[in-house]
Amino acid sequence: MNDKVHIFDKPQNVRRVLWALVAMCIATIGADFVYHRHIVHPWEGVWGFYAIYGFVACVVLVLVAKELRKLLMRAEDYYDRDG
Repeated sequence: MNDKVHIFDKPQNVRRVLWALVAMCIATIGADFVYHRHIVHPWEGVWGFYAIYGFVACVVLVLVAKELRKLLMRAEDYYDRDG
């Protein structure tokens, strides 16, 4: 029996990672106030544009993947069939 303890088996370590992610998000949003960006399109100047763009892109990617799964998914017994 494998009783090896992994790093994310302890809830304390999971909380640390989540807090680190939150801190990085806050730091990048804070950098939006002080960092001068060289924008090409006017909508890039909107505060938090890249965060919003990234979030929307991830949501669209998940929704497209769900629909694509319906098209590409094989039957459960695909490898059990004889011929």
